[in-house]
Amino acid sequence: MVQTSLFGANSASLLSGDEGEVSYYPNVISPEKAARWFAYFHERTTWQAERRQMYDREIDVPRLHIHFSLDDNVAPPLREAFSLVTHYLRTPFNSVGLNLYRDKHDSVAPHNDKLEFLRAGPPIALLSLGATRRMIIRQKKAPRQRLNVDLEAGSLLVMSWTSQLHYDHGIPKERDTVGPRISLAFRVSRT
Repeated sequence: MVQTSLFGANSASLLSGDEGEVSYYPNVISPEKAARWFAYFHERTTWQAERRQMYDREIDVPRLHIHFSLDDNVAPPLREAFSLVTHYLRTPFNSVGLNLYRDKHDSVAPHNDKLEFLRAGPPIALLSLGATRRMIIRQKKAPRQRLNVDLEAGSLLVMSWTSQLHYDHGIPKERDTVGPRISLAFRVSRT
């Protein structure tokens, strides 16, 4: 189902029902603004690398990240993105996680957001900047419905809190060369 979005562009309702909702809003911001914000975050963010225990060894997490409380004094582009997403989704977001996928090797395994750290009810909103990357959204139980969504620069993907109970989402590695992508994941944290 395609409907007119709050952002003045067409939105696609990708999932809708008892197991949650997922909607995609292309062109939430102009290509020029998306490029400007991407350059700002790419060059001026103090990106953090992580290592994680996986089975019997410690490995590098295949992306860089940083997290901000939106109560903090954040950079003007981040404050502007926060205001835009908060206003149009009418959601009191209070935190944002930025992820940098540097190239085709960076990814995030299928997962759901850690609901114990989120306030029950409000959605999770992902604003994409930079290169287009594919997100896979898949049902946790049979028949394991699977959606592929190409997240373009300037787009917003909105996942309901309930969808996290029934679906996983992830960004797989790519076979072909792809440029860097930054996602801004807005959430309503419990604290």
